[in-house]
Amino acid sequence: MENNICCQKSSEKDDGAYLHQINEQNGRNFNKANSLLSQAECAVLKMSEPMPCNAVPVHGYDFNVNLNDYSELFNSFATTGFQAKSFSDSVIQINKMLEEKKSIPDFEDPSLSEFEFPNFFRPKTGCTIFLAYTSNMVSSGLREVIRFLVEHNMASIAFHFLNFNQRKLILQLFINCHFQVDCLVTSAGGIEEDLIKCLAPTYLGDYRLDGAQLRQKGFNRIGNLLIPNRNYCLFEDWLMPILDKLVEEQTTQNVSWTPHKLIYRLGLEINCSQSIYYWAAKNKIPVFCPGITDGSLGDMLYFHSIHRSPLKLDIVEDVRLINDMAVKSIKTGMIILGAGLIKHHVCNANLMRNGANYSVFVNTAQEYDGSDAGALPDEAVSWGKIRSDAKPVKLFCDATIAFPLLVSQTFLQHHQQARAKNLSG
Repeated sequence: MENNICCQKSSEKDDGAYLHQINEQNGRNFNKANSLLSQAECAVLKMSEPMPCNAVPVHGYDFNVNLNDYSELFNSFATTGFQAKSFSDSVIQINKMLEEKKSIPDFEDPSLSEFEFPNFFRPKTGCTIFLAYTSNMVSSGLREVIRFLVEHNMASIAFHFLNFNQRKLILQLFINCHFQVDCLVTSAGGIEEDLIKCLAPTYLGDYRLDGAQLRQKGFNRIGNLLIPNRNYCLFEDWLMPILDKLVEEQTTQNVSWTPHKLIYRLGLEINCSQSIYYWAAKNKIPVFCPGITDGSLGDMLYFHSIHRSPLKLDIVEDVRLINDMAVKSIKTGMIILGAGLIKHHVCNANLMRNGANYSVFVNTAQEYDGSDAGALPDEAVSWGKIRSDAKPVKLFCDATIAFPLLVSQTFLQHHQQARAKNLSG
């Protein structure tokens, strides 16, 4: 009996110790859980530092408000974020170029107030704007947008025959009427596609059309665009007699041809108001094409050279002209649609003046492969192609979407304001 009582007491004592141990363990677990919860709360509910006084809240367009002017929608992009913000920054950059263009430099030496080219002179303004674009831009409907910028531009003026005061007066009239680009840079396709469209149209197609079937039918695909091969046959029929004349002038008159002189001549020969290069020739806007043989133009030059002595094109003269244009500018702005050769050619010209003052790049290329196409603007700053104090913008967007909208908020606005001012007296 006593043994049973002792065993019972011992058991109760053990149970008490066990319960005490359990309670201690639970307490430790509770404290540990509280500690983990506290850590989680600290991580999730970390206090922020105060935002700077100039911080801008994100806010998109409120369509509950009547949309009276699409400018209101585009203005809201400044606070929308992502590429909408880059679009807004691009508008700011281009408008700064155009505002700078309005300023009339005072030159002690009047000869410094113009750019001299073999076929023409072009007055300087406060900002020289370089527009560069790849061939697919001209294949698309952007051709008409680019043509607008070239069409409404400096008309032919015998500027170099005027004295300083006359030059200044003419330049003031020019500033009040025209706010567009000063120089074009493109690839061979960017030349030929424009000229070919004067002969026959390009058509809408589809990205998924079968390549073998298209080849059999004689259709060439550019994305979701189609160009009948017949268009290139028409181009050859039109171009070959012109090349004959150029070779004859090269031989009999000792004319030294360059890509930009060739493009100028083709613009005169096409004589079509739908053409970019018709207006470039008419309005004395230089067009540079560093890869002139890389396209149908190169094919035609090749075929033509088989039948007679070849046309010679001096690329060194052209690179000197575009570099001199950059060096002798007061300020410069670059607008580059697409990338690759055309982008680098303009940027490298601006290296000669320690960088462009304003820059807008519109493309979708990424920087991870080290390509020039994908490089962010800050990489160009490291090379001296964009000024260190500049605020360049890269807009990651299909240029066929972005550029018409950019023009509507920049060049078109200035053009319409100038027209209204001139009409009002």
